[in-house]
Amino acid sequence: MIKVGIIGATGYAGAEIARILLGHPEAEVVWYGSKSYVGEEFASIFGGFFKIIEDKCLDDNMEELADQVDVVFTATPQGLCASLINEDILNKVKVIDLSADFRLKDVAEYEKWYKIEHKAPSYIEEAVYGLCEINRDKIKDARLVANPGCYTTCSILTAYPLIKEGIIDPDTLIVDALSGVTGAGRGAKVANLFCEVNESVKPYGVATHRHTPEIEEQLGYAAGKKMVINFTPHLVPMNRGILATEYATLVKKDGKLPTEQEVRAVYEKYYGSEIFIRLLNSGVCPETRFVNSSNFVDIGFKIDERTGRIIMMGALDNLVKGAAGQAVQNMNIMFGLDETMGLRIVPRCP
Repeated sequence: MIKVGIIGATGYAGAEIARILLGHPEAEVVWYGSKSYVGEEFASIFGGFFKIIEDKCLDDNMEELADQVDVVFTATPQGLCASLINEDILNKVKVIDLSADFRLKDVAEYEKWYKIEHKAPSYIEEAVYGLCEINRDKIKDARLVANPGCYTTCSILTAYPLIKEGIIDPDTLIVDALSGVTGAGRGAKVANLFCEVNESVKPYGVATHRHTPEIEEQLGYAAGKKMVINFTPHLVPMNRGILATEYATLVKKDGKLPTEQEVRAVYEKYYGSEIFIRLLNSGVCPETRFVNSSNFVDIGFKIDERTGRIIMMGALDNLVKGAAGQAVQNMNIMFGLDETMGLRIVPRCP
């Protein structure tokens, strides 16, 4: 039985890790860390866990936690994991960080986009970017995994095969993405109040959103060169979900555009055997309601012959595949378990 500690357990992602692991046959949470609620019962914060989880919240003492568990999830704001991590801890436990502290390989880029000093730059090179379907072989031997963001997971997986195989021109990629309100976290913010969000859709972080360099870096590995993209996120009045709509110019061969069959074959090459990536049937567009509360990513596409472009579409649950579910998937890989263990969750609809 894998012993688990969660730092940041009373945030949305932390609570989702707790929920998922309750159904995991090989893992047990022994530590619920929450600096804001030290000494309070976890179930008093999230009433759905009443008479299911009876533990009280502890603090974020990773040194103490490392002596009691096999893996630590840090579902915390940027900067905390980097301020706590050290060699002694990593020699005792595996760490899966849900913040952005170790996602970017360039320290200067991290400090530029996140506006904070990086406290542990010596571990950036070692950290593995935990996009399971792309980096599975690297994840299995990692001590430190940087769990990808929700926008980035959806945006990268939706375009990755077509960039890797040269089907689209990476310099033309545009990503428009929509997120439910939980993507902004559980902190109290006026912009996220019900009356501010309900009956409205708004773009935000236009040309400045901090997930942009993460998408560029990872898709740049697929392209074999540095990428610069337009990424525009939007907030929509729903609890969960990410929907990414991506546009790019198709690369002609012998003066002809790739056919739908050829594009589908590329997706099948990369994702045909993936449990959690579902390539939708021709003409079917992904919808967030059909991935709700699950670890699935649904992907669809449409070739626009009139413009010579392709529209790629992806949907996932930002709290599961975009955060907690992917973190548990990473844990399964790191401990040599069946990758789907605890994650065969059927989407809820309605």
